[in-house]
Amino acid sequence: MNDRGTQLGWSPEEPTARGVANAVSRAIREGTLQPGEKLPPIRTVAATLKLSPTTVSAGWSLLARSGSIQTNGRRGTTVAEFRQGSGRYRRAMDQRGLFTQDLSTGVPDARLLPDLGPAMQTLTTAATPGGYLDEPEVPELIEVLRQDWPYRAEEMIITDGALDALEMVTRARIRFGDRVVVEHPSFPLLIDQLETAGAEIVGAPVDGQGMQPGPLAEALRTPATAVWLQPRAHNPTGASMTPERAGELAGIISGSGALAVEDDSAGAVASSPSVSLGQWIPEQTVHVRSFSKSHGPDLRLAAMSGPSSIMGDISARRQLGQGWSSRLLQRILLALLTGEAPRQQVADARDEYQRRRQAVVSELAAHGIEVGRPDGINIWVPVMDESAAIVRLASQGIGVTPGAPFSVLPDKSGHIRVTVGAASDSHAELAAMIASAARAGGWTGGR
Repeated sequence: MNDRGTQLGWSPEEPTARGVANAVSRAIREGTLQPGEKLPPIRTVAATLKLSPTTVSAGWSLLARSGSIQTNGRRGTTVAEFRQGSGRYRRAMDQRGLFTQDLSTGVPDARLLPDLGPAMQTLTTAATPGGYLDEPEVPELIEVLRQDWPYRAEEMIITDGALDALEMVTRARIRFGDRVVVEHPSFPLLIDQLETAGAEIVGAPVDGQGMQPGPLAEALRTPATAVWLQPRAHNPTGASMTPERAGELAGIISGSGALAVEDDSAGAVASSPSVSLGQWIPEQTVHVRSFSKSHGPDLRLAAMSGPSSIMGDISARRQLGQGWSSRLLQRILLALLTGEAPRQQVADARDEYQRRRQAVVSELAAHGIEVGRPDGINIWVPVMDESAAIVRLASQGIGVTPGAPFSVLPDKSGHIRVTVGAASDSHAELAAMIASAARAGGWTGGR
């Protein structure tokens, strides 16, 4: 079909709606089609490509859904201005005020991170590899990680943080127009990544044990490429999967052929034990563990496991770019994972986060605000009016995160995410202010 699109400047590799969408998307990336450029009418494109107008129209729908093109009735269809996803993450993190107590960040308390001094002393030089094709992972680090991994993984690699790992999985496995199932609510930057890739996003609600099996099974009645999960200390709700729930989800996903992509973002600061669908379906599971909250965001390291076919594809793609994650940083992480002092410091941090979290949760319950039994550093608070709650707390010097950017499905009441891990004291007073803000609903601006 390649010669049929000469007049258009682009042509699909296959005579399908997805083929049309992929071709247009590629032409936009390569600059053949420019933002604001008007596309020919559907019938003209169909006649040129010798396809049915229905096929081209379906391709246009895929492109419109991803935001690549804009259709404006009789004015025709134009190439959309470039955008990075929906900007959910920017909206979630766009805190312009200066707060006395900023509980909006979702980052760990720097005072609870392990001391890097002893780990740094184990390094005598910035080791130089023998060549650029040396093994990208420090073998001793992989060996230590395997001892604490939630299932027997076929292959493991080290990445520049969890989001780097998730983005590489997206690039390797998600094609334009693919259906993917994500949790509702879900981490905004993940949604941004998937939308930028042109994925069709389907939400499945989360309860106190993670993604609900019924909605997942319903979502997978139509084939999907992947299911994205947070197995413990879910961001933002704090929910953690039980082994029973994990096994149930694994059974549903196994029959669908979809890839389960797990983001264990809390890692060692989660009080719940590590769990993975890989225990049941290792050939369909990619598991990512972050060390940002437990050992330091600026280490920028995470570990990822999965089938050799997927890990090999990702490793090959990395060789075209950065090649590997710093072995120097890997050796620092190895020292932190094996040293007695840093191991105790991480355990103490986990206990302290649990103390802070439970203190606020208990006080909220006394005010009639139930947030379940969360894990990690965040809680997900239901509010009558999201905007009113945020403004009320801001007026008291407290910054929190709006819930809307996390929502995949409609959230009729609204929520706020509160990083209680950053609150070291005055938990009763904090809970009283949050409870008061949760009931604020005198106006509905911004919703």
